[in-house]
Amino acid sequence: MLGYDQQKRILDVVVAIGLMVLFLPIWFIVPLLIYVESGWPVLFRHRRVGKNGKEFYLFKFRSMVHDADDILHKRDKALLEKFKQSDWKLEDDPRITRLGKALRSLTIDEFPQLFNVLHGEMSMVGPRAYVKKELEEQAEKYPETKEYIAKILSVKPGISGPWQTSGRNEVPFAQRAKMDAKYADNRSIWNDISILVKTPRAMISKW
Repeated sequence: MLGYDQQKRILDVVVAIGLMVLFLPIWFIVPLLIYVESGWPVLFRHRRVGKNGKEFYLFKFRSMVHDADDILHKRDKALLEKFKQSDWKLEDDPRITRLGKALRSLTIDEFPQLFNVLHGEMSMVGPRAYVKKELEEQAEKYPETKEYIAKILSVKPGISGPWQTSGRNEVPFAQRAKMDAKYADNRSIWNDISILVKTPRAMISKW
């Protein structure tokens, strides 16, 4: 009988390919709309921390202006401070394009992460894929989360996960990390399937 890791990999590949085929028009329409609105590139890649602390490039459809990182980290100190105080989130991020807001509300911007799943860097279900500096700074801000972070990094990050489907997307980092660590401690193929089944409803609830 296949073990959990083998079962999970099969589930990841089957679901990722199935979604790619099911939403095939998105791969043509969305890049065209992004190009028309703000030019190239239509994809955005960002370094994230994966299993065992290994960094990888996470892909998304670009939903921000071209120089979004420079604006945040080099040119707008007030925005950066607000970003960090809000646990590395911005409720009304001025860098998001008009089309980007629609893509994010429908979670379409995350579709390219299916390639990360097929490549084996991510899973369909798992903890959030964090930025290395975010983990470092949040561990200092919330010292109690250091044990949670160790557990989070023991598994592959996921496109969906326990806190995304719990209706608590805006929870503080400490609670989010605790939920992700609990998932890592209690992994099972049935738990993964349950989270996948809940994901569409969680996506619709954002609209």
